[in-house]
Amino acid sequence: MIAATHEKGAGRRLQLRDLRRLALFMVRRVFALVLTVLVGVYLTIFFANMGGKVDELRLVQIRSTIAEQVRADPAFRDMASTERNALIERRVGLDVERLRLDEPFIWRSFDYLNQAMRLDLGRAEQMHSDQGAREVYRIIAERLPATLLLFGTANLLVFFSSVWIALVLSRHYGSLWDRIVIALAPTSAAPGWYYGIFLILIFAFLVPVLPAGGMVRVPPPEGSWAYAASLLRHMVLPVAAMFISSIFMAIYSWRTFFLIHSSEDYVEMARAKGLPPRLIERRYILRPTLSPIVTSFALMLIGLWGGAIILEKVFNWPGLGTLLFQAIGYRDTPVIIGSVVIFAYLLALTVLLLDVLYAVLDPRVRLEGGGR
Repeated sequence: MIAATHEKGAGRRLQLRDLRRLALFMVRRVFALVLTVLVGVYLTIFFANMGGKVDELRLVQIRSTIAEQVRADPAFRDMASTERNALIERRVGLDVERLRLDEPFIWRSFDYLNQAMRLDLGRAEQMHSDQGAREVYRIIAERLPATLLLFGTANLLVFFSSVWIALVLSRHYGSLWDRIVIALAPTSAAPGWYYGIFLILIFAFLVPVLPAGGMVRVPPPEGSWAYAASLLRHMVLPVAAMFISSIFMAIYSWRTFFLIHSSEDYVEMARAKGLPPRLIERRYILRPTLSPIVTSFALMLIGLWGGAIILEKVFNWPGLGTLLFQAIGYRDTPVIIGSVVIFAYLLALTVLLLDVLYAVLDPRVRLEGGGR
């Protein structure tokens, strides 16, 4: 009885120690990711403003816009040129004071960083949402669901398909399909948008069975079922492009993990005991390989996020990538910074989630420096 009580106490202390280590690991990872996002966002602010050179262009634009408004206003048509110029200068001064263009850029850059990290993204200079809103967060909030839908669908499809196919191929090592996958693995070096161009050429022009781009047909169909059907048709090509660009390398990598673990001594012992093959795969092969699979999937996921801009532009998908591309064309600095901030947060959350999964799946991970 006393021994059992001691065992329960020791087990409870071990659980508490593991929880403390996990909490410390989480704090460290969050701090590192926040620091990374801070540096990335500040560099974006600095380069998007060209180190303050954009202020000069903005000042010229403000002056020309106010001058055109004053000259076009009939109330100031009979005003003397000196008075009109003075009025223009006063209005320019008010805008300069409002935008704080009279202050050094280096000080304003830290204010911009503070606002960006708090998601206080300000107002767009040139762009607006479909409803006409000029607030950057409204413009981004309008585009974010499209990006999450497209990339979430593609990533989940790649993950579950590649794990299942890799398991099947590990059972048939050296088969024809196994050799085909090995031969096709280098095709994953090309990005998704590269395959997207060929898919559009084939299935939208040579054999026109699928739309070349967009999210739904124009005008949007009425009714939820018709809208969903149109959305699925428009998702086929971009999802297929991302799937083709990632699937073979993922299968090849994870098949290798399964083959390595399937030759371990404890797996051979399980086979000798007569355990069912499916149970052996699930308990002795798949579970130990989840940690390296999560790591490999994290790298693949980050690569897919990085290619979002070009892929969405190729398919004219109305997401964050297309928004950022348009903002660069318009030189709309607030929208550029806001889009990069959202991408940075998405990447940081992705990495944090996968780090936590890695720590949970693999108890051998050292959560404290040098500790076990």
